[in-house]
Amino acid sequence: MATPAPSDSIASSPDSPDEQPRFALNRREWLAGSAALLGLASVGSVAGLPTTGAAGDAADSTRQQQYDLRELGDGLYFLSDGLYQIMFLVTDEGVVVVDAPPSLVASIFPAVAEVTDQPITHLVYSHYHADHIGGASLFGDEVEIVAHEETDRLLSQFDDPQRPAPTTTFVGSYNLGIGGQQLDLDYRGPNHTPDNLFIYAPDHAVLMLVDVIFPGWIPFKALAVSQNIHGYVEAHEEALRYDFDTLVAGHLGEPGTREDVETQLEFVTDLRANSAAAIESVDFQAVAQEVGSNNPWELFDAYLNALTEEAASATLETWEDRLQGADVFMESHAETMIEALRVDYGMLGPFGPPESVDGT
Repeated sequence: MATPAPSDSIASSPDSPDEQPRFALNRREWLAGSAALLGLASVGSVAGLPTTGAAGDAADSTRQQQYDLRELGDGLYFLSDGLYQIMFLVTDEGVVVVDAPPSLVASIFPAVAEVTDQPITHLVYSHYHADHIGGASLFGDEVEIVAHEETDRLLSQFDDPQRPAPTTTFVGSYNLGIGGQQLDLDYRGPNHTPDNLFIYAPDHAVLMLVDVIFPGWIPFKALAVSQNIHGYVEAHEEALRYDFDTLVAGHLGEPGTREDVETQLEFVTDLRANSAAAIESVDFQAVAQEVGSNNPWELFDAYLNALTEEAASATLETWEDRLQGADVFMESHAETMIEALRVDYGMLGPFGPPESVDGT
């Protein structure tokens, strides 16, 4: 896969990315990201406040080692801790930050300060999940929070002070123009979540789509724990309708490319075909006879496990050497796709309706 060529690498780990596959996490990135996820970083101390003296110098040095900041072109920056990633846009009238993952939020303020004196004026929510916006409360009341109205509705169910309600909401699409720069926030229906956005920087040929594509890797467990599998698959095709070169995907340490989207679309298409084939080929009666039980849950569990094993094995044969981590989550992907095909697409196999019934 082609590696994006950002125009500058501003703060990164001393480990050279040229010495390892681009999808690998080096030890420092993994430890830094894991520590942040476990709450070992002092998030409450950053809130945009400067540090001074030897302690401040040490803190700055630590931050330099814990995040990777790259300019994607003309004021647009990529920021990652190795596990999560965001982007922010610097303009003459302020900075627009997209997402605030709790594991990365402590790095956002010093990263912005490295490249501009402009204040952060806007925070965009890609979707409502806490692992991507759970650091939003640290931005303060003066920052305008922009989100889709569905995100606002979903957040209202939880009353989470770490995820403040948006101050600006929209339906459909929203053009966020500020200081001669722009971001297009597009809602194209449910995919990973009911509210997940396509965030496009047309002047930079950069697309941000979170929790759908995992560049170089198999998707996270259960097709990224997506709530709408049809929409999740369609999101790959929607992404490819944009004119972009670089993808900010929300997870892992590297930005992606169009080729990453095409590759993962090929993967989910293959997974779907193998899952459908398993539904058609696995004999429920044979499974039931082997189980030898009248317990319906035990019977159906064995049947679904047989479907999963069949689909996962067929898919892993093709993808084990193409996407990192394929052997870890493949069974969960097959199980998720099979359930979607059964209950959403109506591929019920031996439990479908007869071709005809008497009296009709």
